[in-house]
Amino acid sequence: MTSIPLTVTLPAITAAAAYLNARLSLSYDLNLVAAFGHAFIKTTIAQSQDELNFFNVLASHARSNSQRHTPFLVFNGKSYTYQESYQNAIRYATWLKIAYNVQKGEIVAIDHLNSDTFVWLWFGLWALGAKPAFINYNLRESSLVHCIKASSARLLLVDAEIQAKFTDSIREDLRDVIITILAPEILNEIEQTKGQEPAPQERQGQDTRDMAMLIYTSGTTGLPKPAVVSWSKVRGSARIIAGWLPLKQGDRFYTSMPLYHSSASLLGVCATLDAGTTIIIGRKFSVKSFWNEVRESEANIIQYVGETCRYLLSAPPSPLDKQHKVFAALGNGLRPDVWDKFKDRFGIEQISEFYAATEGVAGFWNKSRNDFSKAAIGRNGAIASLIATRFSAVIKLDQNYRPLRDARTGRCIQCKRKEPGELIFKLNPEDVQRHFQGYFGPGESKEATEKKILRSVFRKGDAWFSTGDMVKRDKENNYYFLDRVGDTFRWKSENVSTAEVSAILGSHVDVKEANVYGVEVPGHDGRAGCAAIVLRDYVEEAKIGKTLESLGAHVRGKLPRYAVPVFIRVVRHLKATGTNKHQKTELRSQGVEPGRCDLGEGESLWWLKDGRYVSFGSDQWEELKAGAKL
Repeated sequence: MTSIPLTVTLPAITAAAAYLNARLSLSYDLNLVAAFGHAFIKTTIAQSQDELNFFNVLASHARSNSQRHTPFLVFNGKSYTYQESYQNAIRYATWLKIAYNVQKGEIVAIDHLNSDTFVWLWFGLWALGAKPAFINYNLRESSLVHCIKASSARLLLVDAEIQAKFTDSIREDLRDVIITILAPEILNEIEQTKGQEPAPQERQGQDTRDMAMLIYTSGTTGLPKPAVVSWSKVRGSARIIAGWLPLKQGDRFYTSMPLYHSSASLLGVCATLDAGTTIIIGRKFSVKSFWNEVRESEANIIQYVGETCRYLLSAPPSPLDKQHKVFAALGNGLRPDVWDKFKDRFGIEQISEFYAATEGVAGFWNKSRNDFSKAAIGRNGAIASLIATRFSAVIKLDQNYRPLRDARTGRCIQCKRKEPGELIFKLNPEDVQRHFQGYFGPGESKEATEKKILRSVFRKGDAWFSTGDMVKRDKENNYYFLDRVGDTFRWKSENVSTAEVSAILGSHVDVKEANVYGVEVPGHDGRAGCAAIVLRDYVEEAKIGKTLESLGAHVRGKLPRYAVPVFIRVVRHLKATGTNKHQKTELRSQGVEPGRCDLGEGESLWWLKDGRYVSFGSDQWEELKAGAKL
């Protein structure tokens, strides 16, 4: 038998292995699968040892000779080691017990800006076996009252900087709640308290499905809902991020995203705690201070949510744009029209985009360093795809955006590749709460929980989690976000993706930001497209027509005719949630009736007439009411 020299076979085998790895993304998948496997193992061990409470991880690091002096948290230039952080947490726990007799299992609300104090309160409550409810510090009036009451908390801890919003009428509405303003004298009282770690029994007896905390949904489509975040989700998400990024000793993770949201709290603070690395917290997101804080803190990983990266790009270019140590940006919601611009301008080597929801049961992950999975919310190779197709599916929707069911079988219909549909995740029909704990409370919360569960989807009695998100999957098993189901609208008998239209508008040189939504107009079925846009530079009203003429040519050349916005609303700024997600509800409810549009100084309304955007006012509205066709 003829032999083949090793000098020939080894390079050939190596080349073949490299090809298969690249073609099937084997090493990429193994990293992802390993992160999930490690998360499962660590959570299982913690449960078997009755140590699910994540405070125990902080305590363990504080007692470790190799970790106790490692910086855990940096805020306002002040660094706290793991040992110091642990001591602060038990000091706050002791104060909460003495001052308010906080009990194991009790829910305590925190309305606080990002700070070291926020973290000490949070982990102090966990040390007591209590459950923090994170209140969005931007909330005011009825939405604020709603969220606090929805938590059922008897105690609310408030940052002194935002105490003015607690007016007499708000306090009267919350008369059954103890509202404690964390003024300097209170903080000094806590500082003088001698901390003592609560007994381990206070943190024991927990199951993976039990509530660890309440985190509210963003409220982009209505009032925020209190999502139950279980110990399984806390531990699982922290370990997955730590293993997938990965987070290594010496890494410094910067976030100025709000701690009341799961991105900063679970995927920032908890992930760095799990890995034994350092979290740097910014007080608030600010375009002006963001990169200065990143450079000064020597962070090598940054976090973004929603339109954060677009806002950073809106700042004038600087010679310092690439003068930093950042190699990776972690987050969700990075838009296709911003992806490359952000990477190139700021010299970011790796975009770690993920897809998940606070109340969700699973997610997708995309660690991208090149164009292969650019702008995808999830990337799966051969191994991960086999797993993903068992636990996730993309289903067709009908014209009312409800699951389309086969007329003969009554079952849902899966989408083909590149076909848009709703993403759903599999649940155990015999024990739905094992992975989906839903929203906290009775009544509306219980109804909202049930609405997220689809039953008899592919077979009788099965159960799936409805994400409410439209996605599509390409031939390479990359997943792309298209729109929220409630945001997509029909016009001229076609579905219009607001995310797609926003991306095209955002790629125009004069458009800084765009928020697209559908509006009802007299005498027309469906909803006409309307885009609220912020121009990159201030343009006098008399000259806006010229800018919109260019914009009109741009969108007509890149979008199908039915998707071209019929209306343009030029605004000075767009409202966003605290996590930089656009709010559409108010704009959609105002529509384009001039008398209902709350236009400020320098703002204007336009409509597409004979292929050009022209001014739209009361006379034009009357034309529509009289039967003018769009």
